[in-house]
Amino acid sequence: MTKISHCFQSLRDRSQCALIPFITAGDPDLATTAQALRVLDKSGADMIELGVPYSDPLADGPTIQAAATRALQQGVRLDDVLAIVKEVSPDLNAPIILFTYYNPILNRGIESFLQQIAAVGVEGLVVPDLPLEEAESLIKPAAEIGIEVILLVAPTSPKERIEAIANQSQGFIYLVSVTGVTGMRDQVASRVPDLLEQMQTVTDKPIGVGFGISAPEQARQVKYWGADAVIVGSAFVKRLAEGTPAEGLLSIGEFCQSLKLAISDGE
Repeated sequence: MTKISHCFQSLRDRSQCALIPFITAGDPDLATTAQALRVLDKSGADMIELGVPYSDPLADGPTIQAAATRALQQGVRLDDVLAIVKEVSPDLNAPIILFTYYNPILNRGIESFLQQIAAVGVEGLVVPDLPLEEAESLIKPAAEIGIEVILLVAPTSPKERIEAIANQSQGFIYLVSVTGVTGMRDQVASRVPDLLEQMQTVTDKPIGVGFGISAPEQARQVKYWGADAVIVGSAFVKRLAEGTPAEGLLSIGEFCQSLKLAISDGE
């Protein structure tokens, strides 16, 4: 059992919901990214999603796009991100899930890329522009070296496609709560409970809900609807970028704790 699957199994045994924060590597700088990973790990994160800065981020809203642009302008590249993971991952309890687009993977070669990320301690992989029809070419070699490729389900997906994605996805299934890009929203989409219910009829794999969750009460609502994980990105990225790095680190630590408390209430 991989570290991600083991984490979900342990949480399910205790009837708990996972918290998965997202940050962009290299924003505001690489040293702060390393500290942020440690802060999140100590503040209630069950897994951490680490975004690789990319020049054409199709799924990212303005907050994460801006963070990626700042990181790229500082010269942050994939090798820098992997160096940070190698430095920090031995100290973390939370598995690191790398979020990257498909082009950097193809550029390095699938086998080479997977070997490199496995060597530094990455446990999971989210590739938002990888279509189901091409996923096997990545999922199969990844599984052989212990990397779980997590696939996304769009809120517009028909039931047959949801079932096909659920069958292929490893570790958990990432349910995108809104049609569109990432970003903070005042309310979580009302379709989420219906989608969760529909997905739970075709799979027993854990389901994480992301895109648009920006407050503890929203996280609590998603957990109440039956999600196995709550994924929060833009709200963390925004807090980490505000003020000095020290202020940003303090802010994300407090926010992480508040989210974890919200989804742990009554358990």
